[in-house]
Amino acid sequence: MAKKNSIRYKNSLKKHRLLMGYKQNEVAKLLGLKSASRISRWEKGLAMPSVENLIKLSVLYATLMNELYFEIYIDIKDQLFEINYF
Repeated sequence: MAKKNSIRYKNSLKKHRLLMGYKQNEVAKLLGLKSASRISRWEKGLAMPSVENLIKLSVLYATLMNELYFEIYIDIKDQLFEINYF
């Protein structure tokens, strides 16, 4: 039996969606998706949206992209600043 991918992408997509008063199926429709299953997978951290969909989500939720995936943003920022060029 194959082992499932245990990587979870921590995010605040659900929090921002709820703050704006949207249901998953409404967001899916606004993004041009056929169903809300992709929204659910993104919110659970099982998958990540494309760059285009991430931009759409940030516009729809009236927030910055880095706020939607803050922990990933901080990890990348820390990694970049660990590089010492001096």
